[in-house]
Amino acid sequence: MTTEHSSQAFSSDEIRESASGSMRGEDIHARVHDLTLRALRSRRFDRREIRDVVRAITEGITLGAEQSRADLRQSLAEAFRGLDDALRKSTEAGQMALRQIVASGREFSEHELKQALSDMRKLEDDFLSTLEQVTEGANARVRPELREVLTRMRETGTSTGKQLAGMMSEFTQRFSAASLDVALGGLEAASEFSARFAQLAGGVLSGIADAIAEKRAPASGEAPVPPTPAGPAHRAS
Repeated sequence: MTTEHSSQAFSSDEIRESASGSMRGEDIHARVHDLTLRALRSRRFDRREIRDVVRAITEGITLGAEQSRADLRQSLAEAFRGLDDALRKSTEAGQMALRQIVASGREFSEHELKQALSDMRKLEDDFLSTLEQVTEGANARVRPELREVLTRMRETGTSTGKQLAGMMSEFTQRFSAASLDVALGGLEAASEFSARFAQLAGGVLSGIADAIAEKRAPASGEAPVPPTPAGPAHRAS
């Protein structure tokens, strides 16, 4: 299915620039986390779009770190923890969307559900491989610190990976392990199921982002940030 973006969708350049700016000042974790959620909710909920957002955020973090005079190790750790936590919420949204589809009783094929699970399962790998690629292109000052962040994530696991493990445990009881290892095209395949999944997951993620924005606003004394206008993935079919 050809991916369509709403006119309000954040471009990769906009995401990258905002992520770079998030490395200046305090509360880097929250700033990167909230930026990632805003960027994700402005795109169609599928692996390709999520991967594009992750790359732009990662490149922006790296660029900001290269220009920063702050404690690099601490700043980078906070930034990538913020990105990881936002991806975990994205995974949670996908899990909730799949539950809704299964509970609805609407007909869907085993193959379609496997496609969704296959793509979701790859999100952590996409995250870590993107970080690895960006690390190799970083300057000599930042590269060792990025490698340390990557090593720690691979050794201890990510919040995204833990959420994915729970999701896979919930849904793979329907299938044999061998059948889920089959390579699948994923959500880019044209089907009513993939459109429905993207719509539901995008809607859930928007709700999560709105709730976080409203919760943060009283603490900061600022008015809540207006929700990003919903794109095609959030509108009813």
